[in-house]
This record gives sequence, structure tokens and C-alpha cells, in this order.
Amino acid sequence: MTDTVATSLPSEDDVEEAMRDVVDPELGINVVDLGLVYGFEINDDAAVKLDMTLTSPACPLTDVIEDQTRNALVTSGLCTDVEINWVWIPAWGPDKITDDGREQLRALGFTV
Repeated sequence: MTDTVATSLPSEDDVEEAMRDVVDPELGINVVDLGLVYGFEINDDAAVKLDMTLTSPACPLTDVIEDQTRNALVTSGLCTDVEINWVWIPAWGPDKITDDGREQLRALGFTV
């Protein structure tokens, strides 16, 4: 699949919605509702810099999340490029999960 070129600046809502397509491979919940996306910036060239974390710094599936992120933002044509800045402070915790994320985890049998 080839990347489609973004023709306009994406909105913050567009980026957040696209990131809902990025699913934590261990938990099966999107990274937005898990609270793994700490923030992002969209530059004038429609490139996005994400501040993200993982549920554990030792996560063996970082590459999977990076690939999904690139597909959701760049390959889709929403953005021209993406850079992920992995952030470990503050550490991720269950308090960062959104209400929707909690509902999804409960549906999978987790107690949150």
C-alpha cells in the first residue's frame, strides 16, 4: 500500500479519531481510550508528533503500535508524516483509561 499525500491540515479531532484505529495488541482496546496518547502536535506540513506511552516500558509489541499508527495517520492520507515520542513520565496507570475504555475492558472480562 502506498501513502496518500495529505492535501490539507488535519484537525485535532481527525487525528484523535484516526488514532482510535490503533489497537493495543495485548488488550484489544484502542490507544486513545486506554489513555496511551498523552498529546500531539500538527505542524504546518501536516506532519504529526505524538507523545505516547505504553502500558509497560517492556512492551514487546511497540513495532506493531508504530506500524498501526503510521497506517492510521500517514498511509490513510490524513497526515504527511508521524513521529512518536515515547514518554515514560508520568507512568501510565489505569486512571488514564477513558470511560469508554473501561466499558470495553469490562466487556472483555477485566475488572476496572
